[in-house]
Amino acid sequence: MTLLTRRGWRRGAAAIAAAALTAGLSLAAPATAATATIDTALEWYDVTATAIATGTRPQVTNNRAWAISWLAAARAVRTAPASPAYQDAALASAVHTALSALIPDGAPTLDAALRTTLDRVPDGRAKDRGRAAGQREARSLIAERADDGLDPASVNPPYPTPAAGAGIWQPTPPSFTAAQQAGTRFATPFLLDRADRYRPGPPPAVGSARYRADLAEVRAYGAAGSTVRTPQQTDTATFWLGSSLTLYTGILRAALAQSTRSTAWRATLVALFHVALVDTQIATSDTKYAYLRWRPVTAIRADGDPGWTPLHDTPAHPDYPSGHNTYSGAAEGVLTALIGARAREAYTITSPSQPGVTRTYTDWRRPTEENVDARVWSGIHTRTADEAGVRLGRDVAAHTVRNAARLFA
Repeated sequence: MTLLTRRGWRRGAAAIAAAALTAGLSLAAPATAATATIDTALEWYDVTATAIATGTRPQVTNNRAWAISWLAAARAVRTAPASPAYQDAALASAVHTALSALIPDGAPTLDAALRTTLDRVPDGRAKDRGRAAGQREARSLIAERADDGLDPASVNPPYPTPAAGAGIWQPTPPSFTAAQQAGTRFATPFLLDRADRYRPGPPPAVGSARYRADLAEVRAYGAAGSTVRTPQQTDTATFWLGSSLTLYTGILRAALAQSTRSTAWRATLVALFHVALVDTQIATSDTKYAYLRWRPVTAIRADGDPGWTPLHDTPAHPDYPSGHNTYSGAAEGVLTALIGARAREAYTITSPSQPGVTRTYTDWRRPTEENVDARVWSGIHTRTADEAGVRLGRDVAAHTVRNAARLFA
């Protein structure tokens, strides 16, 4: 099923790209000829990914760590001479300082990575100034974001189970875990003025034609023992079952590795990507807990099929909208605005939920389309929840890029 017409998508992408230009993010600023042999931005991207991959923090808390560390780096490198020594020292020091504070357990590895980078930067005033600027911006931003409500306890406060009723979310099998991520909606966004700024309208009424069509599709294609889901569809559902942060870390890395633009531009790309994703997850939590729509497994069992089981276990929060798809929509929106609809060359990613399997893409839209289908074929979401999620993510991405200059004022 086509998510958007090609013409409509092009209009949307053009609008977001125009917003990027309005924000002062040049789409045509190449890197200088004095490019270091070792790509410091890519080096610290990998350091960040390794540091954040550890532990059991909520996804939005990890996105926050990405956003703070790389926004500090972008601020440090944007406002100073474009000398490689300064920029390498500033970027590495900003990310190191921020991550050491946000993920203290990773400090020894982070310290070693910083030594590796600084040892190859020539000593002198540029290196000293860069290191000081990176530390200063990181400490300032950490103070600015203190008590923003994105720590694990604030993201997942106790949430009482709502009274049962048609369409109302209830804990889902097999674990029947209490609702998660209910507190994210109260967190402080980076750029949104309020969590419900782009809240979509309500899901289809229970019993409506769209509701019945959604449920019929999930019942047929999302069942554990489905006889209509193809092996290729099962593979897609399994590949995209993994953490959105993990899956999109590979996609953003490909965009960063392929870029020939300046260090400042590339640091800003990573920062805006994660700023948009933090704000998107806040908006997602707001919408989920505003509507409290039940999951397909609850709806189908209530509709006379008590033994129905989805292909994959259902996450413990409401159906509408799909968080996987708000994430995809936001990621696609930022990448399209700042890079264009297509990657410079094909890129390949892996999945934590399908080890040993890779998928290759040439644009940023195809992963979104696969995510929409995957959540239906997993039996986890209705298509309406998926499509609403993509629209919400794209709306927040457009807002982020349009207002990006505020992060550097």
